[in-house]
Amino acid sequence: MDTPGPPVPPSPPQGSAQPPAEPRVRRRDRHGRGMRGPVAPPQVPLSVSRADTFRDLVLDSVERLERRWPQLQDVEFMIMDVPPPVPGESVPLGGSTPAEKREPARVVVYRRPVELRSKTRDERAALVHEVVVEQVAELLGLSPESVDPRYGQD
Repeated sequence: MDTPGPPVPPSPPQGSAQPPAEPRVRRRDRHGRGMRGPVAPPQVPLSVSRADTFRDLVLDSVERLERRWPQLQDVEFMIMDVPPPVPGESVPLGGSTPAEKREPARVVVYRRPVELRSKTRDERAALVHEVVVEQVAELLGLSPESVDPRYGQD
């Protein structure tokens, strides 16, 4: 004999509106193994994004130059993903604008074009430094070799 189970609520008549069902809290995934956790804990380098890694490379380069050129303290260094499109020109890796009335001088490094032109982290670090040196040199009106004597050397 069958034992009676819990009472089943009657189904609503055809054509009547049902109140919206409350979302269920999922305690497990559909395969019963539990919810996925993070791939790596936060202290592991895997959890550092490419943008954060790129920012660190730019900051290292800027710190290296600021020790030699203290006037760079007043320059604003920025990172943008991509440059604004300019038809008929090649994609720049960076740019600079001199100081104006109320705006500080700016140096911009474009992350995606630099990442696409470098394969390894070491190549990326060298390319980021070259771009920063070239833009600072343009801003100061000097040659890149005078801004950083190791410019162009591996």
